[in-house]
Amino acid sequence: MRGRVLIVDDDPSMCDVLLAGLQQRQFAVAARTSAEDALALMSDEDFDSVVADLNMRGMNGLELCARITANRPDVPVIVITAFGSLDSAVAAIRAGAYDFITKPFDIDELALALDRAVQFRGLREEVRRLREVVAGRDEPGGSPLIGQSAPMQRLTELIERVAVSDASVLLTGETGTGKELVARAIHRRSRRAAGPFIALNCAAVPELLLESELFGHKRGAFTDARADRKGLFVQAGGGTLLLDEIADMPAGLQSKLLRALQERSVRPIGGDQEVAIDVRIIAATNRDLESAVEEGRFREDLFYRINVIHIPLPALRARGDDILLLAQHFIRHYAERSGQHVQGLSSAAAERLLAYEWPGNVRELQNCIERAVALTRYEQLTVDDLPEKIRSYSRPPVLLVRDSAELVPLEQIERRYILSVLHAVHGNKTTAAQILGLDRKTLYRKLERYAHVSGQASDEHA
Repeated sequence: MRGRVLIVDDDPSMCDVLLAGLQQRQFAVAARTSAEDALALMSDEDFDSVVADLNMRGMNGLELCARITANRPDVPVIVITAFGSLDSAVAAIRAGAYDFITKPFDIDELALALDRAVQFRGLREEVRRLREVVAGRDEPGGSPLIGQSAPMQRLTELIERVAVSDASVLLTGETGTGKELVARAIHRRSRRAAGPFIALNCAAVPELLLESELFGHKRGAFTDARADRKGLFVQAGGGTLLLDEIADMPAGLQSKLLRALQERSVRPIGGDQEVAIDVRIIAATNRDLESAVEEGRFREDLFYRINVIHIPLPALRARGDDILLLAQHFIRHYAERSGQHVQGLSSAAAERLLAYEWPGNVRELQNCIERAVALTRYEQLTVDDLPEKIRSYSRPPVLLVRDSAELVPLEQIERRYILSVLHAVHGNKTTAAQILGLDRKTLYRKLERYAHVSGQASDEHA
């Protein structure tokens, strides 16, 4: 298909001629006999170009062109007229027209003009995407690679190695560790960098809408399906699709997602034909997917399909002095945005930031610095500029564990330590096993034993 075109002419016979001629030349064409109807259609459907007659009853072609340019500047308009003159051409260009063609004209001439218009729109879209990529590097947190700690060096190296591949990637880590930023970094370094990057939060969309978002739908497939809609798998063609919070995908959709990844094609809701897809999948979650598989909440075959390459993201508390590098990055950004002359941190404030555990990770640090920059009266952030929970935070003291004046057995110390680590990582057994240096199966056996012992103790006290 050479492009999707909307014809607007108050002469029905001219609409029929143009519609038939352009369809024969592999364009997808719709036609309307009034500018008002055309604008209503454009509010529901997407077109690559519009061909509008200059002289129409009601709203004429110039007014329609001006409306489209104001509201949909990405859609080029070609104006046609039987009354060609230099004044008309100038008026059309001033109204924002991409091209101006006088009647009578050959259909092939119009087809060539439409090819140029469709190509022009594609180039504008690519420029827009590239600007977003460049802008993203300057936004707060825009570079996920800020940091010199060993965990970040390992992450940076892994991103570089993974980017050249088209294999599916699974990003795991606590909330706020920057999973989407890492996904964007992989995309920017890949051969798909010129293509779109689209992110979808699987937990934020109801199941029916999620299926439509992913696979698209045909007109009339359900009550509100007033027009055909491309799903994100198709929209992200040639680029990368991030499926965030993949653990929250409904069970009914997991099998459909697995099929799409295996067959490299999707079927829109209400459709009877498969649509081929060319997209790299990156999935992300803050949950323990392996535990979800073992508990039957996530398909094992889908897990292996998305977990070709696993990248665990380090928590901020494990990144040492990176906390101060990130803090300085955010200070510079928010100071420039607000016009304040904040230069950095006092030594006491830096100590407080390093002492805090950061359960919300980089996102919490960013919020903390934005607040502090807004409130400070000095050129350096002080302890008083920090939130109360950070100012007053102190790590719990490490004590020898005693039980009734007797030393506690080693096994009990191990049990308490394992459970405390598990609590610190919010129950994520995979992360806990990595921190403890244990094989996951070993950790599971220990936890089962602890649960069995606790159950016995409960029975004895009952």
